[in-house]
Amino acid sequence: MRQLMWFRSDLRTQDNTALNAALDAGPTLALYLITPGQWQAHDDAPSKVDFWLRNLAELSTALRALNVPLLIRRADHWAEAPRALAELSHEQRIAAVHVNEEYGIHEVRRDRLVAARLADEGITLHSHLDQLFFKPGSVLTRSGGYFQVYSQFRKVCYERLHTAIPRCLPTPKAQADMDIPSDPVPERVERFATPLESLRNLWPAGERVARDRLEAFAEEQLWQYQGQRDFPAQPGTSQLSPYLAAGVLSPRQCLHAALQANRGEFDSGNPGAVTWINELLWREFYKHILMGYPRVSRHRAFRQETEALPWRHAPEDLNAWQQGRTGIPLVDAAMRQLLATGWMHNRLRMVVAMFLTKNLLIDWREGERWFMRHLIDGDLAANNGGWQWSASTGTDAAPYFRIFNPISQSEKFDPEGRFIRHWVPELAHLDKRDIHNPARLGGLFSVQGYPLPIVDLQKSRERALSAFKQLAEV
Repeated sequence: MRQLMWFRSDLRTQDNTALNAALDAGPTLALYLITPGQWQAHDDAPSKVDFWLRNLAELSTALRALNVPLLIRRADHWAEAPRALAELSHEQRIAAVHVNEEYGIHEVRRDRLVAARLADEGITLHSHLDQLFFKPGSVLTRSGGYFQVYSQFRKVCYERLHTAIPRCLPTPKAQADMDIPSDPVPERVERFATPLESLRNLWPAGERVARDRLEAFAEEQLWQYQGQRDFPAQPGTSQLSPYLAAGVLSPRQCLHAALQANRGEFDSGNPGAVTWINELLWREFYKHILMGYPRVSRHRAFRQETEALPWRHAPEDLNAWQQGRTGIPLVDAAMRQLLATGWMHNRLRMVVAMFLTKNLLIDWREGERWFMRHLIDGDLAANNGGWQWSASTGTDAAPYFRIFNPISQSEKFDPEGRFIRHWVPELAHLDKRDIHNPARLGGLFSVQGYPLPIVDLQKSRERALSAFKQLAEV
């Protein structure tokens, strides 16, 4: 009986739960839906859509080696997905459809409606756990609720991992040729501009590239990850997040690479490996939050009382932040890195988010949206979780009185000013003391084209503290 593998954010043939299940069940075809309207509604970045398409082309080649034809269909919004799946299943005499679970209210609703429409046609939708180690709803507090604090969530995950490490699936075997041609993968989709070639070159597509990067990171950099990950001028992070977000790599592959490098240990041994595995569990935590607290998928604050915060409507300040023209060098360097590469160093994501939400007192949703519209690794759960953590509105959030000083952060994590010099070349001639805060030069400060700070850091910090204190007193 024919099976259909519906690819979404799982663009790989290796260690793919739904694909393996489909091939085990019978002759398998594959499907990918082009949904530009939905991508726009979710603020997906042009660089991210381009990355999907390039990986889809690589996936088509890999599937061809397995004799699995890849069919491309259009459904502008997910509301059209039930009809598209039903029509294709009828056309190709499909008995069952296989998918890997996705999370978020729109994804869950889409799959529920598709399952109902297929059931009317006598077709079963099989949904598989794939992009997480543990199924949402299976890691709960003693009272039966979802965890709201990461450290408590991690403790239970450690207990589960001690019992059984999720295994990577074997490479699928090629099936008999079905004599059905694959559809060509489009190189671009209307409404999404093609990124500059320089950006595309930073993020080559395909499973082989992703696995090579993972292997190189695990062998060469993982051991020093804890010590180097906060320094943006150093290659201290894995930069695998785009491949994880698109499902070109599985979290299990990442976990096993770390375990291999750390002699099978995940909570002891090399501090770099332990720290990186904890980052994988942060990713897991935020996806569980999506399922346990659907309001965060609706642009609502996790801590509901913070909806009353008096955010400023300051479009000029917001624009200066977006374009890297705030007069705060580390903030500007980070924002320019985002615009040029579709990616930002994780330490800097926290720095710029706190600057926007605390020093400028601008609603975290403005920053969350801007990030999604530019990040090649844009992921609802991780992006929302990170922004709400920085804004002190979310689960396990930073206390409202913890406000990063971007100049102190710059002096600590870019002490020589190398990162700033690269992304803010107007300041390249300044020495390593003045480059973090050119405004301290006073009347001597004269850098062609670089602005003075748009906000006083101390006064704006006091303004933010006052806003949060008043909230607490209500």
